[in-house]
This record gives sequence, C-alpha cells and structure tokens, in this order.
Amino acid sequence: MEIPKDKVKKLYYSIAEVADMFNVNQSLLRFWEKEFPQIAPHTNSRGVRKYREEDIELLGMIYYLVKEKGMTIPGARQRLDNDKKAVRKNYDISVRLKRVRDELKSISNELEKLSASAKNKEEIG
Repeated sequence: MEIPKDKVKKLYYSIAEVADMFNVNQSLLRFWEKEFPQIAPHTNSRGVRKYREEDIELLGMIYYLVKEKGMTIPGARQRLDNDKKAVRKNYDISVRLKRVRDELKSISNELEKLSASAKNKEEIG
C-alpha cells in the first residue's frame, strides 16, 4: 500500500490515518509493532504514535507478505530479515500492478459509459 496521491504528504501520520490506508484496525498495527522490531514509529510523551513514510512503506511490505501472500508472522519476519531487497522489489511491483489495474478499470468504465451513451443516441435518433 502506498500513501494516496490525493493526500498532502506529511512528515508524520497518525495511527488512525495509517490504519485507514491499509483498511485494517489500529490494534493490528500495534500488534505488528510487537512482532516486527523494524517498525518503530515516533511516540510522544503520551505514547501517541506518529508514523513516517518509511514506517508506512515497511507496513506495506508486511501487509503484502501477510495479507496478500498469506505468510505467517514468523515467516514474514524471517523473509524481511533475510531478503528485504527482494520483498521491497516484489512489493513495489505489486503496487504498480494495482495502479495499472485500477487505471484499466477506470478506462473500461469510461468506455462503457460512452458506449451506453452512443447506444442511447442511436435509439433516439
């Protein structure tokens, strides 16, 4: 997952914003923090988490491994420890393919609208 382009990039994101980006509960992010020592968001004196883009990128890779690839937490942790470069590469490819798929769906929807509009004009005229 990546930071939506329509959002203004910020230095820090709240746990609620990050949970929304991945469509997961905040408790899952806190759980992953315990399971993956690489995740270390900044916290203030009250313990409020603030995630940087690097944290979000890492969470995206974890989401990719656990939720999309179906890996176990220990398996994902080991994969990140052993070959983070390959995980990042596969994650980046996955993100790009999703973007392409979404764009193709958008184009398809527009073509369907144009086709329906042209069909209506034929029936009327």
